[in-house]
Amino acid sequence: MITVLEEIPLGESEFFPVASERSIGKAVHYRGREYPVVGLADAVAKKPQVALFSAGSAVSKEWAPRFAEAGCTVIDNSSAWRKDPSIPLIVPEINAGILSRKDKIIANPNCSTIQMVMVLAPLHRKYKIRRVVVATYQSVTGSGARGWNQLEHERKGMETKTFFPHRIDLNLIPQAGDFASEGYTTEEEKLAFETRKIIGDESIRVTATAVRVPVYGGHSEAVNIEFENAFDLEEVRSILAAEPGVVLQDNPAEGIYPMPYFARGRNEVFVGRIRRDKTIEHGLNLWIVSDNLRKGAATNAVQIGKYIIENDLV
Repeated sequence: MITVLEEIPLGESEFFPVASERSIGKAVHYRGREYPVVGLADAVAKKPQVALFSAGSAVSKEWAPRFAEAGCTVIDNSSAWRKDPSIPLIVPEINAGILSRKDKIIANPNCSTIQMVMVLAPLHRKYKIRRVVVATYQSVTGSGARGWNQLEHERKGMETKTFFPHRIDLNLIPQAGDFASEGYTTEEEKLAFETRKIIGDESIRVTATAVRVPVYGGHSEAVNIEFENAFDLEEVRSILAAEPGVVLQDNPAEGIYPMPYFARGRNEVFVGRIRRDKTIEHGLNLWIVSDNLRKGAATNAVQIGKYIIENDLV
């Protein structure tokens, strides 16, 4: 988030890095200066206009309302508020227009959902989506430092503290998140619920299989869409090529299609392998890739902050 803030300025006059008590006083480097870390209570007392939260659901549940009561707009990167019907779940390019000054807590969606809805939303507006079947191929970076370290250590032949339920190097694990109801994982359930909430259509049916893969660059998704209305493939490509934040990479004959290795460090969502599904009426297959730490998390949060500041919603 700090790196993205340096790239996408919010026009801030003050910057406060905030953390738990054990980190108070440590230095954080930002825009050529060192800033001391302050505690949560001290941060609330400073009455900031915007707070970017990425400290887990427990911290968000306890502290986001306190910041909001102080007049601060909280943009929360955890799962704490995503299912709350009173809290907006925002991808700026899609539904930032629903925000108002009264929205003092704003939820940042799950990383896999963000990149998928960036592609689905403009197609839904044109053709209306009935059903989505998605298989995700999720980078170890989506599981934090412990998942990253396990892959690094296994790749180097070192002993490691296991974070994933199985070896991840040279392997695929058909489990991202914890198993929840009816055999689905929490990551798979988030994709279904959040897609409908962001697009604003409860009729869209979504079924998902989430897989953890031994790559660093970002998440990839194989997406099958069934539309209500007929579509033209060239029109689909034109719609996606014109969508802000989406990059069309769709020339398979020349080996041009999205890959996580090349998405790493980029803020865009990449889409390609666009082709008609001949097994159903109005069916479409495509492939979506994005850096889950960027557009899937930090970039999206900063973009929300930029939107509310530029539109005088703080």
